[in-house]
Amino acid sequence: MTWERGRATIDRLLAARELEMVEVSPLLAKQLVMQARAHMASARMVEPVDPEGAYQLAYDAARKACSALLAVQGLRATTRGGHRAVQEAVVDQFDGPSGSEAFRGFGRLRRLRAQAEYPGVGHAALTPEDVSDGVAAAARVVADAAALLKTQHVTPFRP
Repeated sequence: MTWERGRATIDRLLAARELEMVEVSPLLAKQLVMQARAHMASARMVEPVDPEGAYQLAYDAARKACSALLAVQGLRATTRGGHRAVQEAVVDQFDGPSGSEAFRGFGRLRRLRAQAEYPGVGHAALTPEDVSDGVAAAARVVADAAALLKTQHVTPFRP
Protein backbone atom coordinates (compact mmCIF):
# COMPACT_ATOMS: atom_id res chain seq x y z
CA MET A 1 0.00 0.00 0.00
CA THR A 2 1.10 3.55 -0.48
CA TRP A 3 1.10 6.00 2.38
CA GLU A 4 -1.38 8.34 0.75
CA ARG A 5 -4.39 6.35 1.92
CA GLY A 6 -5.05 6.88 5.59
CA ARG A 7 -2.00 9.12 6.01
CA ALA A 8 -3.95 11.98 7.58
CA THR A 9 -5.54 9.64 10.10
CA ILE A 10 -2.22 8.06 11.07
CA ASP A 11 -0.56 11.47 11.39
CA ARG A 12 -3.45 12.72 13.56
CA LEU A 13 -3.39 9.63 15.80
CA LEU A 14 0.39 9.92 16.20
CA ALA A 15 0.17 13.64 17.02
CA ALA A 16 -2.55 12.94 19.61
CA ARG A 17 -0.38 10.15 21.05
CA GLU A 18 -3.13 7.61 20.39
CA LEU A 19 -0.71 5.65 18.21
CA GLU A 20 3.03 5.42 18.60
CA MET A 21 5.83 4.31 16.35
CA VAL A 22 7.56 1.09 17.36
CA GLU A 23 9.89 -1.38 15.71
CA VAL A 24 8.41 -3.07 12.66
CA SER A 25 7.59 -6.64 13.71
CA PRO A 26 6.45 -9.24 11.18
CA LEU A 27 6.98 -11.86 13.90
CA LEU A 28 4.56 -10.13 16.27
CA ALA A 29 2.08 -9.78 13.40
CA LYS A 30 2.31 -13.50 12.72
CA GLN A 31 1.79 -14.30 16.42
CA LEU A 32 -1.22 -11.97 16.62
CA VAL A 33 -2.83 -13.60 13.57
CA MET A 34 -2.25 -17.05 15.05
CA GLN A 35 -3.88 -15.92 18.31
CA ALA A 36 -6.77 -14.37 16.34
CA ARG A 37 -7.37 -17.62 14.49
CA ALA A 38 -7.31 -19.57 17.76
CA HIS A 39 -9.80 -17.11 19.29
CA MET A 40 -12.10 -17.56 16.29
CA ALA A 41 -12.00 -21.34 16.63
CA SER A 42 -12.81 -21.02 20.33
CA ALA A 43 -15.61 -18.51 19.67
CA ARG A 44 -17.29 -20.91 17.27
CA MET A 45 -17.02 -23.76 19.78
CA VAL A 46 -18.48 -21.87 22.75
CA GLU A 47 -21.10 -19.81 20.90
CA PRO A 48 -23.98 -22.27 21.63
CA VAL A 49 -23.28 -22.43 25.38
CA ASP A 50 -21.63 -19.07 26.13
CA PRO A 51 -22.70 -16.49 23.55
CA GLU A 52 -21.24 -13.53 25.47
CA GLY A 53 -17.91 -15.33 25.78
CA ALA A 54 -18.01 -16.16 22.08
CA TYR A 55 -18.61 -12.50 21.26
CA GLN A 56 -15.69 -11.41 23.45
CA LEU A 57 -13.39 -13.96 21.80
CA ALA A 58 -14.54 -12.87 18.35
CA TYR A 59 -13.95 -9.23 19.23
CA ASP A 60 -10.47 -9.99 20.57
CA ALA A 61 -9.72 -11.96 17.40
CA ALA A 62 -10.66 -8.98 15.22
CA ARG A 63 -8.68 -6.57 17.41
CA LYS A 64 -5.57 -8.74 17.30
CA ALA A 65 -5.82 -9.16 13.53
CA CYS A 66 -6.06 -5.39 13.12
CA SER A 67 -3.17 -4.89 15.53
CA ALA A 68 -1.13 -7.29 13.38
CA LEU A 69 -1.52 -4.93 10.43
CA LEU A 70 -0.20 -2.09 12.57
CA ALA A 71 2.71 -4.22 13.85
CA VAL A 72 4.13 -4.64 10.35
CA GLN A 73 3.80 -0.90 9.86
CA GLY A 74 5.74 -0.18 13.04
CA LEU A 75 2.67 1.28 14.75
CA ARG A 76 0.94 0.44 18.01
CA ALA A 77 -2.03 1.89 19.87
CA THR A 78 -1.26 3.63 23.13
CA THR A 79 -3.41 3.41 26.23
CA ARG A 80 -4.79 6.83 25.28
CA GLY A 81 -5.94 5.63 21.86
CA GLY A 82 -6.78 2.08 22.78
CA HIS A 83 -8.97 -0.07 20.62
CA ARG A 84 -10.64 2.92 18.96
CA ALA A 85 -7.29 4.06 17.54
CA VAL A 86 -6.68 0.57 16.14
CA GLN A 87 -10.09 0.71 14.50
CA GLU A 88 -9.58 4.17 12.98
CA ALA A 89 -6.10 3.38 11.69
CA VAL A 90 -7.14 0.14 10.03
CA VAL A 91 -10.46 1.32 8.61
CA ASP A 92 -8.98 4.46 7.06
CA GLN A 93 -6.09 2.57 5.50
CA PHE A 94 -7.57 -0.74 4.39
CA ASP A 95 -11.38 -0.54 4.18
CA GLY A 96 -13.45 0.39 1.18
CA PRO A 97 -12.60 0.73 -2.51
CA SER A 98 -9.51 -1.24 -3.49
CA GLY A 99 -9.36 -2.67 0.01
CA SER A 100 -11.32 -4.93 2.30
CA GLU A 101 -14.92 -4.24 3.21
CA ALA A 102 -14.52 -6.16 6.47
CA PHE A 103 -12.65 -3.74 8.71
CA ARG A 104 -15.56 -1.34 9.18
CA GLY A 105 -17.30 -4.24 10.98
CA PHE A 106 -14.68 -3.98 13.73
CA GLY A 107 -16.27 -0.69 14.82
CA ARG A 108 -19.67 -2.30 15.36
CA LEU A 109 -18.03 -5.17 17.23
CA ARG A 110 -16.23 -2.67 19.47
CA ARG A 111 -19.36 -0.63 20.21
CA LEU A 112 -21.57 -3.64 20.99
CA ARG A 113 -18.87 -5.16 23.17
CA ALA A 114 -18.62 -1.94 25.17
CA GLN A 115 -22.40 -1.75 25.56
CA ALA A 116 -22.56 -5.34 26.78
CA GLU A 117 -19.50 -5.17 29.03
CA TYR A 118 -19.70 -1.80 30.74
CA PRO A 119 -22.71 -0.72 32.77
CA GLY A 120 -23.59 2.90 32.17
CA VAL A 121 -22.31 2.84 28.59
CA GLY A 122 -25.68 1.86 27.20
CA HIS A 123 -25.52 -1.59 28.78
CA ALA A 124 -27.56 -3.99 26.71
CA ALA A 125 -27.66 -7.74 26.47
CA LEU A 126 -26.35 -9.21 23.24
CA THR A 127 -28.99 -10.90 21.14
CA PRO A 128 -28.31 -14.26 19.48
CA GLU A 129 -28.27 -12.36 16.17
CA ASP A 130 -25.67 -9.90 17.54
CA VAL A 131 -23.45 -12.81 18.51
CA SER A 132 -23.87 -14.68 15.24
CA ASP A 133 -23.26 -11.52 13.18
CA GLY A 134 -20.31 -10.57 15.40
CA VAL A 135 -18.60 -13.92 15.04
CA ALA A 136 -19.06 -13.78 11.26
CA ALA A 137 -17.80 -10.18 11.07
CA ALA A 138 -14.74 -10.99 13.17
CA ALA A 139 -13.97 -13.99 10.97
CA ARG A 140 -13.96 -11.69 7.93
CA VAL A 141 -11.62 -9.23 9.67
CA VAL A 142 -9.20 -12.01 10.60
CA ALA A 143 -9.26 -13.52 7.11
CA ASP A 144 -8.79 -10.17 5.35
CA ALA A 145 -5.99 -9.06 7.67
CA ALA A 146 -4.20 -12.38 7.21
CA ALA A 147 -4.58 -12.09 3.42
CA LEU A 148 -3.16 -8.56 3.42
CA LEU A 149 -0.20 -9.67 5.51
CA LYS A 150 0.43 -12.74 3.37
CA THR A 151 0.45 -10.78 0.12
CA GLN A 152 2.66 -8.10 1.68
CA HIS A 153 0.33 -5.22 0.83
CA VAL A 154 1.22 -3.64 4.14
CA THR A 155 4.43 -1.64 4.37
CA PRO A 156 6.17 0.11 7.26
CA PHE A 157 5.03 3.63 8.05
CA ARG A 158 7.44 6.38 7.07
CA PRO A 159 6.98 9.77 8.75
